Formats: sequence, structure tokens, C-alpha cells
Amino acid sequence: MESENQKVISEAEELPRTIVRRVVKEKLSNDGDDMSVHKDALLAFSESARIFIHYLSATANDICKESKRQTINADDVLTALQEIEFSHFLGPLKASLHEFRQKNAGKKAGAAKEKEEKKKRKLEELSHDSGGGERVENEDNQDGTGHA
Repeated sequence: MESENQKVISEAEELPRTIVRRVVKEKLSNDGDDMSVHKDALLAFSESARIFIHYLSATANDICKESKRQTINADDVLTALQEIEFSHFLGPLKASLHEFRQKNAGKKAGAAKEKEEKKKRKLEELSHDSGGGERVENEDNQDGTGHA
């Protein structure tokens, strides 16, 4: 039963093979090599990446806890990379993070603008439905008698 549980856990944590294959092949094609990758090698890449992610996330989690926070942020990951002596990844990672944030900022601005336009349209519809924006008297007068 225990080995069955370990297999289920390992499958749940397994990185998608197609993504691992794509990353490896992309790197090989960027280097000008037209090399094939054996199935066992892809499994080794996948398992290595999974272990690295566990190690990096545990280190980032420790950094986060030391700061008395419960949410790991990008700076925690960058600091963790330095702590586990992978500081040579900081430059490319910071560049990717900056690019991601730029794209996300554009999306957020577009979403906020769209939300504002929807709100405007809804208000216009409501004012149109209530008689062109004319004031509608409440049935109950301010004195509570219902008489004018």
C-alpha cells in the first residue's frame, strides 16, 4: 500500500512530460544541435527539475517565514537562488520577471478600463430604464405617512 501511495504522490508532483520535452528540445535547437533525447533522459530531466523546485521552494519558504510572512513572493525566490548558490540565474530570471510584470501591467490596465466601461454602460442602462434619469419619488414620504 505504501509504494502505491508513493507512486500516486510522485505522479501528482510530476512535471508535464510535453513541457519538459519542449524545454529540452528548445535548448538543444538553440545550441544548433539536432540531437534526440531518450525517454529515460527526459525522465531524469523531469525528476531533476522537480527536486530543484522542491529545494528552491523550501528555501524560499524559510526566507518567507523568517520575515514573518505567509506568502512567498518573487524576492523570496531570488534570495533563495542566492542562498542555494545559483546566483548566476538571477540576471535571466530578473529579466523574465520584469517582462512578465510589464505584460501583466498592460493586461491589468486593460481589464480595469474594461471594468470601468462596463460600469458606465450599466449606469447608463439603469438611468435609461428609470425614465431617462428623472428623479423617481419614493412611495413613502420622509415623514413615513405615505402622503405627500
